[in-house]
Amino acid sequence: MTRQLFLGITLIVAAFFCVAVMSAFGKAAANVSIATISFFQSFISLVLFLPWTLRHGLADLRTTQLPLHVARALAGLLSQVLYFWAVKEMTLIDAVLLVNAAPLFIPLVARLWNRTPITSAVGISLLVGFVGVVLIIKPGTNLLTNPSALIALSAALFSAIALVSVNKLSGHNEPDTILFYYFFIASLSTLPFAIANWSEPTPREWGLLLGVGMFMAAAQLLIILAYQHATASQIAPFNYSVVIFSGLIGWIVWHNTLDWISGVGILLVCIGGILSILLAPEARNCHGIVPVHGHGSRKGTRATSAGT
Repeated sequence: MTRQLFLGITLIVAAFFCVAVMSAFGKAAANVSIATISFFQSFISLVLFLPWTLRHGLADLRTTQLPLHVARALAGLLSQVLYFWAVKEMTLIDAVLLVNAAPLFIPLVARLWNRTPITSAVGISLLVGFVGVVLIIKPGTNLLTNPSALIALSAALFSAIALVSVNKLSGHNEPDTILFYYFFIASLSTLPFAIANWSEPTPREWGLLLGVGMFMAAAQLLIILAYQHATASQIAPFNYSVVIFSGLIGWIVWHNTLDWISGVGILLVCIGGILSILLAPEARNCHGIVPVHGHGSRKGTRATSAGT
């Protein structure tokens, strides 16, 4: 293993540790509205990234693809809102894992959007992943009374749409341009809802909101740095380290445990997701978070990141 690859792996694992911590903070802020959490996630990240974005002046903010930026931002924002909703209702590991099933949806979105064919190998990887999803959510009457699993899967679908959009944007926009428009549009879009649902957070809740924004920004920065040192096929599979971190946090903080069926399901989703990243060009070029996930694609030696 080269030093560059080791550094890339270390940075991407650190990024998804930040994603897991961010998700835990969102879950812990149980009495704060989802709109408020989403606003502070985007706004704090916008403020933290603004000096980097403007280091060359306003030149990097010029774009000829504003409608696509808006579409990408709204899809990513919907993914984040649904994600925080699911995180509040489910165990942390299940919510994080289902939302990070986005790579399973990317080939399907690309097929509908770009007419990109799905090869038999990719089809098998998707089948493996979706079998894992079924084992995790255990379809039954409980989905009608507690549809949180479907909410998490909806977040994954919107994440996939956002990531395919990022893939289209990355050929014509710098990383800071994509990040700026995402955080700016998401902040503007969530502000009215945050005001409408506002109640003064406690000091503890203020700390959690600050943590959500700071760890989101840290994850995005680490993803950008990671993909400057290694290729997507080399390090994108390590995105699923977020599942391990989320499981450990859920076990330590909320005493969540897994039954063996869910454990097998998690393993299959990770295998299916990793295979889809490695086998499908669309998924490979939309690597990243997640939910919460930051995703991006390499552009020469630079990386394009876009948090969902």
